[in-house]
Amino acid sequence: MKNVMIRIQNVRKVYQIGSEKVVALDRINTEISKGEICCIFGTSGSGKSTLLNQISGMEKPTEGNVWIGNVNITKLKEEQIAAFRQKHIGFIFQTYNLLPYMTALENTALPLMFQGYGRGEREKRAASLLKKVGLAERMYHYPSQMSGGQQQRVGIARAFAANPEVIFADEPTGNLDTKTTAQIMEMMMEIARKKNQTIVLVTHDPQMAAYADRILTLIDGNIIKEQRREERE
Repeated sequence: MKNVMIRIQNVRKVYQIGSEKVVALDRINTEISKGEICCIFGTSGSGKSTLLNQISGMEKPTEGNVWIGNVNITKLKEEQIAAFRQKHIGFIFQTYNLLPYMTALENTALPLMFQGYGRGEREKRAASLLKKVGLAERMYHYPSQMSGGQQQRVGIARAFAANPEVIFADEPTGNLDTKTTAQIMEMMMEIARKKNQTIVLVTHDPQMAAYADRILTLIDGNIIKEQRREERE
């Protein structure tokens, strides 16, 4: 039996815009296994980022439930979900979201500070990850001193720093060229495969979606197609 990491049950999200109700997600049901690379694929406005927000606990669904492991995150209070994310979840953002006054090393080590690691251990682990992503020479550089591709490598190192069970990646290479996109995606996949970590990737780019074990295609808040790697090859 497969080891389910994320279970999405009957998730519906409705936004009130003025006097109108807009259905962004219409009763989504699916499961994502531990160690699976799952892509939520769709055009702008399809509901993919909204779905990511429900799965990661950034928003609560109007109806339905989301489990990560054996925890129903939909039932957690705000401070509980924040603590849960710090312990179990990593994020990679399209806009990098690095703190400008911190070096690459300090940005990467930040999640470990929230977990109570001492400075020496934090910096040791952060330095090891930055070497893995090819930034050994850039550890003490600030974001303004790095290219977009280098900043995204820091973002990846930071996301993996605390060994989270799940990584959420929202258009992680949207600001990068084709060659750098391939390097970044291969790097993410390699790290996740080694540690059997689950990645939920949101994108509109078929090149990025091709890296996934399974692609869930969304249109108008509904999963209209599910495609596994073996079906695409």
